[in-house]
Amino acid sequence: MVSTRTDYDGAGLGEEVLAPTPWAQASHWVDEAVERQEDRGDVPEPLSLSVATVDGQGRPDVRTVLMRFFDPTGPGFVTCLDSAKGVQLRGNPAVAASLTWAGMFRAVRFRGVAHELGRDEATDYFGQRPWGSRISAWASRQSRLIEGRAALEQAFEEYAERWPDHGRPTDVPVPDRWGGYRIRCDEVEFWAGRRNRLHDRLVFERVAEGTLDDAAAWRVLRRQP
Repeated sequence: MVSTRTDYDGAGLGEEVLAPTPWAQASHWVDEAVERQEDRGDVPEPLSLSVATVDGQGRPDVRTVLMRFFDPTGPGFVTCLDSAKGVQLRGNPAVAASLTWAGMFRAVRFRGVAHELGRDEATDYFGQRPWGSRISAWASRQSRLIEGRAALEQAFEEYAERWPDHGRPTDVPVPDRWGGYRIRCDEVEFWAGRRNRLHDRLVFERVAEGTLDDAAAWRVLRRQP
């Protein structure tokens, strides 16, 4: 394997420019990542979120989803509740997640506890999904083994015939096994790459109850790179 080395020449992140709350800083960076992808195209899928859970044997498990919710209550994603991540979160709700924008030399790390979305919120979001994505939620038993792709495509066709696309959010019912989670954060770290590997790592650590936009709920620490 050929070893490659890149000296990160990002702008870094200092305490003097850090926003007063993790929500303000994270939402600013998310907006900049989305805008950069639109302008330059070098930050593909800026809302891709790596989510790490722990299985019943204490082994870590990680996968990438899309961040579908983000407000002062925390980041959130949707999934099949019977998937590997859903089963693991029922057994242990501790979770870590990361947004990584390599082209910008930036990352945001969230650590906390996952809370299942309320049924009304999950149903409302399900109706906003493209028709094909709603059909796929029925066709796929996420994380379970299947003999081949043909069986998956056949299941899709069967459900598509049952619930054709009429352009309405209610065309496809919500599967009982479908939902999502929000992360109630106890820690949010902002990583900014710098030259010579002297990166910036500024961490908001929870010290009291409150949302991501409640400055009194957080203190700021700096970690060595």
